[in-house]
Amino acid sequence: MTSPSAIGGFVRISPEGGISLVMPSVEMGQGIYTAEAALLAEELDVRLDQIVAFAAPPDGSLYAQPLFKAQMTGGSTSIRGFWTPLRQAGAAARSMLVAAAAQAWGVHPNECSTKDGTILHSSTGRVLKYEEVAESAATLPMPEDPKLKSREEFRIIGKSQRRIDTSAKVNGSAVYGIDVMVDGMKTAAVAISPVDGGRLKSVDDNRARKIPGVIDVLRIDDAVAVVGEHYWVARAGVEALDIDWELGPNTKLTTASIRAEAVKAADEGTPIKALERGDVETSFKNATKRVTAEYELPFLAHATMEPINTTVHVRPNGCDIWVGTQTPVVAQKHAARITGLPVDKVALHNHLIGGGFGRRLQADTIEQAVHFAKQVPYPLKIIWTREQDIRHDRFRPCYLDRIAAGLDEQGRPLVWTHRTISGTVRRYFAEDGWPEGKLDKDAVDGAWDSPYAFPAIRVDWVRHDPPVKLNWWRGVGPTHNVFVVESFLDELAHTAGQDPIAYRRALLDANPRAMAVLDKVADAAGWHKSLEPRSGRGVSLHQNFGSYAALVIEVAVAISGEISLNKIVAAVDCGIQINPDTIRAQIEGGVLFGLSAALFNGITFDEGRVEQGNFNDYRQLRINETPPIEVHLLESNESPGGLGEVGTVSAAPALGNAIFAATGVRIRRLPIDRSLLSKRENA
Repeated sequence: MTSPSAIGGFVRISPEGGISLVMPSVEMGQGIYTAEAALLAEELDVRLDQIVAFAAPPDGSLYAQPLFKAQMTGGSTSIRGFWTPLRQAGAAARSMLVAAAAQAWGVHPNECSTKDGTILHSSTGRVLKYEEVAESAATLPMPEDPKLKSREEFRIIGKSQRRIDTSAKVNGSAVYGIDVMVDGMKTAAVAISPVDGGRLKSVDDNRARKIPGVIDVLRIDDAVAVVGEHYWVARAGVEALDIDWELGPNTKLTTASIRAEAVKAADEGTPIKALERGDVETSFKNATKRVTAEYELPFLAHATMEPINTTVHVRPNGCDIWVGTQTPVVAQKHAARITGLPVDKVALHNHLIGGGFGRRLQADTIEQAVHFAKQVPYPLKIIWTREQDIRHDRFRPCYLDRIAAGLDEQGRPLVWTHRTISGTVRRYFAEDGWPEGKLDKDAVDGAWDSPYAFPAIRVDWVRHDPPVKLNWWRGVGPTHNVFVVESFLDELAHTAGQDPIAYRRALLDANPRAMAVLDKVADAAGWHKSLEPRSGRGVSLHQNFGSYAALVIEVAVAISGEISLNKIVAAVDCGIQINPDTIRAQIEGGVLFGLSAALFNGITFDEGRVEQGNFNDYRQLRINETPPIEVHLLESNESPGGLGEVGTVSAAPALGNAIFAATGVRIRRLPIDRSLLSKRENA
């Protein structure tokens, strides 16, 4: 097959007719290959079934996410960042193909049109396929300001499309990182220090080396790898090791000690101001009633379906890495540092990811694999167990929040203050750490930009870094802050003796998009319809990631404290819709992900060790526990917002508020303690 012609950074057309589109964002189940391909294909004037999508190589100059200014996938930014650049890339490539065809025919480009990968000259009926002019088109100058289609001209954008990766995933031909097979490859299982910060003191590998199929035993500072002809013999080799660990400084770490230090920081730490508007202190003095609350959220693991894996082949003059990563440039850079090779000698082959949720933003697991692989001459695949994937995760921070409001005579908030106490994830991403005294906006995201108008407001953050490595988790800052804001707002509505939705409406006069999704969800959910005893509905509302979302959850709570989810209704304004079917899927999946965390999940520590390890003690909602979900999409002419994390942010507060409506028990700590729900009748 002849090499394809590159027409700009995102379009490749082979002489044989193949049209390949380079995907700048990583596909990890969220449907981004289909959405980004739709943007390119719309302006290129090809059908989705005509193209093949493949992952962009590490190249920050070509494929950087415009909002991050770095090549990474996360934060529900993919469509927000690439909405215009990818359409421009498709339009530019189409313009160049038309220009090449016009040159060949000796006509003006304005006389030509395109459809489904062909160029047509209307007056003569001549037709050229894209592949017939791709080589010459690739030599033409890139137009600086290509004309984009109007919304009325869209044939793909805005219409539900079949995902372009579904067939391969169904028939088994899709290749995830864990599926990679390389000639001469060996497979390794690992043992890792059970306490983060621990080191390998000694290892007796005699029994392991006697197992047929075991090839080698490798060592690094905090882990041992057994290499085998296949994974299960390597796993058996690990189990045969006799390892002595120097467990390090965190052996006395417990969940209780972490909480005690957070409380101390809340009392003694120096707050970093994020937002102050109005006269906070005077407003509290003038308030008729002051309401305060304290909220706690736990560490969370990512618990993706595909456990950690990386395949690496280190040679004297180069290094190849096969992996699924959300940050390919970062991974390439770290591999170059470890191997001592120039960056351009490290080839990273990015693959589909079986769930990312933020875990694959960090390159620690790839670094480990490279450290092991540089010790052997053959390609080496490292696979972690499910327990290692959870226990050696980089966790969503735990949070302690103190929040207060002063109410007027009608029960409306005159003043609102919100203080978050947490570590900063950014210290693990900024090359020089995160400076003391500098605000981490993620820690207050969803708190300082809530949909509501408060006459006086103060939002601040007390930095307290626990001895636990942190990472972003699906929903990032808003997942935590919206739970606190929406739960506390419900408390205020109850204190004022007002309906929770009516109470919110009174604070949304200047926010029509938020008001619209709230009105829609209330109507669709039948908010005022009567329910059985110990049943209730709860609502949440937020404006994050450029989208507006309201959610109503209906629950029934048994006397035993068991929670049944009866119905879920969402209303979403995400601006211009790319693929409505995927939007609904993203909201559904995000809500279930968030509910799983709220109902079941929390990472706890004892003697420095993570106590959870698999889906039995870090479990997810099951099919029989999942109720009907309705997703209502509001039409909008605004630029597209993000979606991957919107449903996750909505879930926990709506659930907690529903439980309060059913039982009178206010949920201020996650995951939900069911024993509290068995003690009170419906209030």
